[in-house]
Amino acid sequence: MSTLNQIFVITLMNLRNLPARKASSMVIVVGIAGVVTVLIAILSMAQGFEATLRGAGQADRAIVIRAGSDSEMGSSVPVDEARQIETMPGLARIDGNPLVAGETYVIADIKKRANNSDANMPMRGVEPESFKIRNEVEIVEGRNFQFGRFELIAGVKAANQFQGIDLGAQLQIRGAKWKVVGLFESGGSIHESEVWVDNAILVAELNRGWGYSSMIARLESPLDLEVFGNAMEDDPQLETKAVRESSYYNEQSTGITSLITNFGYWVAAIMAVGAIFGALNTMYSAVSTRSVEIATLRALGFSPIPVVISVLVESIMLALLGGSLGSAIAYTFFNGYTASTMGATFSQVSFDFAVTRELIVQGITWSCLLGLIGGLFPSVAAARQPITVALRGL
Repeated sequence: MSTLNQIFVITLMNLRNLPARKASSMVIVVGIAGVVTVLIAILSMAQGFEATLRGAGQADRAIVIRAGSDSEMGSSVPVDEARQIETMPGLARIDGNPLVAGETYVIADIKKRANNSDANMPMRGVEPESFKIRNEVEIVEGRNFQFGRFELIAGVKAANQFQGIDLGAQLQIRGAKWKVVGLFESGGSIHESEVWVDNAILVAELNRGWGYSSMIARLESPLDLEVFGNAMEDDPQLETKAVRESSYYNEQSTGITSLITNFGYWVAAIMAVGAIFGALNTMYSAVSTRSVEIATLRALGFSPIPVVISVLVESIMLALLGGSLGSAIAYTFFNGYTASTMGATFSQVSFDFAVTRELIVQGITWSCLLGLIGGLFPSVAAARQPITVALRGL
C-alpha cells in the first residue's frame, strides 16, 4: 500500500473515532475558539477605529494647519493668513469662489450616556463652505443649523454617546446655550462623533478673534496638493502647511491602532499558550489510548510518516473547528458594535468594530497553527514508540 493510501486510511479511521472522544476533543475546540474570538474582537476594534478616521479623508481635500503642528487642536491660522490662502492656486472653485473654509476645533466637557462619566466632546465651528467641501455630510433628522444663531447639529454617534444631545434640547456648552436642531451622518467618518456650530459665534464666545484652528480646502484634483502647498511655502507671510486630508487622518490613527493591535496580539499569544497545552494534553491522551491500535498498524507494515500525519490532521481539524467557531462568535457579537475611545486630540471618538474577511482568515490561520503545534509532539511520540512496547498492552 502506498504512503498516500496509508495516510488516507489512518486519517479516516482517526476522524471516524472522534465522536467517541467528544469530551476530550472539545478541550481543543473550546480553547482555540476562545483565542480566536479574543484575537478577532480586539483587532476588529483597531480595524474599526482606523476605518472611522480614514473615512473622513479624501484625496482631493487638504487640511491647512500651522507649520510645526500635527493636529487641529494645536494649530492656529490667523484671519489675514486665511484670506491670503484663499487666493492660492490649485483650489477648486464654484462660480469663481474658492472652496476653502476656516474652522475652529475645540473640546467641550460633557457626560457620557453609558456611565455618566465626564468626557471630551469634539466641537467644530464651520462656515457655509464647509458643507460644500464635505459634501458627504447629510442631515438625517431635524434640519441644519442657521448661521448667526446659537444652534448646533450633532453627528449620530455623538448623539448616541453624549448626554443631552436630543433634538430640541438646550445644551450649556462653552459658556453659551446651544439648541440641538439636527443630526447628521458623514459616511461613518470621525465627524459623526462631533457637534457642528456656526464658527463666527463659536469664536466670539471663545474670544478668539484672531482666526481659526485650521482650514479645509477642496482641490481641483488630487494632483494639485503640491501646487497648493508649494504656493503657501513660497509665501513669506504664511506660516502654514497643507496636508492631504487622507494622510492627516491616517497619521492621527496610527498610534492608537498600533497600540490596540499590539495589545490584541499579546493577549491572544498568552491565551494561545494555554490552548496549546490543552491541545498537547488532549492529543497525548488520544495517542495513549490508541497506542495498541497504532502499534498493530505498524506491525502490519504501515510506516511512521502516515501515523504522524494522521495525528496532525486530527489536531488541525479540531483546531479548524475551534477557529471557525471563534470567528462566528466574534462576527455575531462584535461586528458593528459601537464603542468609543480617546483620539489623538484627547477627544472621544465613536467607532464601530469591524470584523472583516481578512481578520477571519487571520483568526482561522492562527487556529490551524495552534493545532499544528499542539499535534506535532504527540504525533512524533506515537510514531517513535517501539512496536513491542505498545503491543504488551494486548
